[in-house]
Amino acid sequence: MSVLAVLDPAVAVAHAAVAAIAHVLPTALAIVLFVLVVRLALHPLARAAARGEKARSTLAPKIAELNRKHKDRPEKQREALAELYRKEQVSPFAGCLPMLVQIPFFSVMYRLFTTPNDLLDHTLFGVPLGLHVGNAHGATQFAVFAVLEAGLAAVGYVNYRRARRAAAAQTTPQPGAALLPYLSFGSALFALLVPVAAALYLLTTSAWSAAERAWLYRGTDQAPAAVLAA
Repeated sequence: MSVLAVLDPAVAVAHAAVAAIAHVLPTALAIVLFVLVVRLALHPLARAAARGEKARSTLAPKIAELNRKHKDRPEKQREALAELYRKEQVSPFAGCLPMLVQIPFFSVMYRLFTTPNDLLDHTLFGVPLGLHVGNAHGATQFAVFAVLEAGLAAVGYVNYRRARRAAAAQTTPQPGAALLPYLSFGSALFALLVPVAAALYLLTTSAWSAAERAWLYRGTDQAPAAVLAA
């Protein structure tokens, strides 16, 4: 039994919600609408994380000074940073909150779209939602996969550019920071391993994330590179 079977109760709820919408709209559109509603419900957490990250960015000069002052005393450095965050009431992990909250949702949607069920029997432009690219044949099926991949690659490129700017703006570069922007293309690569329905979910949630970050961090390069690459 798959370890993801523990998610089956939540998967059943998600299935019922998408199926209910699919009584009114095409199933592919029902998936998109369901994902947008969930992401909208999570938006307050993203706003809170953005506020925390912006507040943390204002402390960057002080953080850099503490790192320089205590660079030979790691324990003292950690204590000083913890005291600074406590005094300013800022969490050092604020920018990671939306990503952490999305993990259970991603797992549920992955389980829903990779486990055989009636939703996957429906189609997107005549292409079964349960079809994998490895089993595709004919121009129409490959065209649908190509459009989904192109969309994910475009969103990935937008995130890549913002992540590069965010990494360059960091006063204290973190180990491996140069590689983090390339994780922006992870969804496009992962979509090659999942059926159409899951790729559609990835495109919808990735596009929402990119637009949400652009709005919340407009006029700045403060969006954390690690979160942008998610």
